[in-house]
Amino acid sequence: MAPLLTYYGDDFTGSTDVMEALSANGVETVLFLGIPGDDLLQRFSHCRAIGIAGTSRSETPEWMEARLTPVFRWLKSRDAAICHYKVCSTFDSSPAIGNIGRAVEIGKAIFDQPYVPLVVGAPQLKRYTAFGNLFAAYQGEIHRIDRHPVMSRHPVTPMREADLGRHLSEQTALPTGVVDRVTQALPDAATRVAQFCAGQRGMVLFDVDGPETQASAGRLLWQLRRPDGWFVAGSSGVEYALLSAWRQEGLTAGATEFPLPGKADRIAVVSGSVSPTTERQIRTAAQSGFEPVAVDPLDLLGENAGTAVERAVAAGLDVLARGLSPILYTALGPSADRGGEIDRIPGSRHALGRLLGTMLCRMVEQAQLKRAVIAGGDTSSHALKELHVDALTTLLPLPQTPGSPLCTAHGDFAATNGLQIALKGGQVGSDGYFAQIRDGLAASCVDAVKKSTTS
Repeated sequence: MAPLLTYYGDDFTGSTDVMEALSANGVETVLFLGIPGDDLLQRFSHCRAIGIAGTSRSETPEWMEARLTPVFRWLKSRDAAICHYKVCSTFDSSPAIGNIGRAVEIGKAIFDQPYVPLVVGAPQLKRYTAFGNLFAAYQGEIHRIDRHPVMSRHPVTPMREADLGRHLSEQTALPTGVVDRVTQALPDAATRVAQFCAGQRGMVLFDVDGPETQASAGRLLWQLRRPDGWFVAGSSGVEYALLSAWRQEGLTAGATEFPLPGKADRIAVVSGSVSPTTERQIRTAAQSGFEPVAVDPLDLLGENAGTAVERAVAAGLDVLARGLSPILYTALGPSADRGGEIDRIPGSRHALGRLLGTMLCRMVEQAQLKRAVIAGGDTSSHALKELHVDALTTLLPLPQTPGSPLCTAHGDFAATNGLQIALKGGQVGSDGYFAQIRDGLAASCVDAVKKSTTS
């Protein structure tokens, strides 16, 4: 039986974000780390959604041409109703790195469709699109994305334009039309939108700024789909929108209950994130049984990289031996970002991710850990591969802070087969996230205490 949906995630944290949204709402999902062989695919034949976690967010257009083409062709061969190219909900991208426009061009050609629907707004993640402009929350306030305190200063792909059509015009010659919130609210919206889309030859962005427009976007996406597969692009807002339509048609029963996995006595964390959100999480964890361990990223990229790795692993194992949970980090917030120095070394960011993954694998194997965390979207994409994992499934969604669930790893490497792991995007999670994962909770006790003392 053909799956309901397939997708390619442009980084690993975004890929688990989609998996969480679907799994938590009754659509069993598996996430592969590459095109699976027949035997591996058969193990998860019961899943109604299939994802492939990728790294295109941090890659060049040339890389995309070579790597996305075979993946999109394989996904098309699954005959799913929807094939989704998943991008970050902050849409950070550039002509040279993580070019969303180029990825859409490739998918549009392979699926041979006149236009590509685009859904970016995801209120569940506090991301909103209105009249084609993107807004995102930070510390309780909503900012236009080009004025966002973090994303406007992203170390690799800073967002300097909130109008997504204008932003995409720097990446592709494909035009971007907008189905705005006003149009979606009209009584004859379905007819108007169908007529509008019939004349489009590029991308069509659907505004999503709340429950009503999300339900409308999902309903329109599902109505407009083509019988031989429908390639769409956007954030996990695609899934959240479609889930509303699927519930109305009885294709999913709704929310699924996940039992709590229980507390782990110790976990290990590696972080390549420079986000202030991750900085707060590390500082909060240091008061809750975690011990941060600074790792100099330039040492990892230098002539004595092997020695630096051994030193970091030894420090992490020492923390574990004392009954605490180590956090090996290469930066503590944006003020400690050494991106300028790092970027002078070709391939350095990918290499740092791989080395952090090597360190985590060593700690997991030698300390026989059952749970771990990788922090940083780009970091996760390159680090997880070093853990010899073939697939992930959702173990515990985090409904209060969606986007970085606790997952179960599957593979042939004994030390990490069955490992419970969370991949945390830089901007995702509450201050108490690391303790929440260690304790196996769907909500953070630290943040619940903060809320109760300030209300």
